[in-house]
Amino acid sequence: MTSTRLAGEILDRDFLAIRHAILNIAAGLDRVGDGRAVDSVAGDPRLERIHEALKVLAEGETGRAERVQMLFSRAYESNWRS
Repeated sequence: MTSTRLAGEILDRDFLAIRHAILNIAAGLDRVGDGRAVDSVAGDPRLERIHEALKVLAEGETGRAERVQMLFSRAYESNWRS
């Protein structure tokens, strides 16, 4: 039997974990760009992907997890074994 959950119940259950993840991201970005580092990561494709992922999250559309995952994934190559 499938159980239907209410959005409020899901938010009650997941709020602290979501909050933790967001704070962790903010802290990581602060460490990268707070001026204490002796170099710059401007133009680094990893940082660009992070910013693209944050835009996906801000859009508020469904399928965010899949779209973010695809930003950090390599394209499938049929000859990957060779």
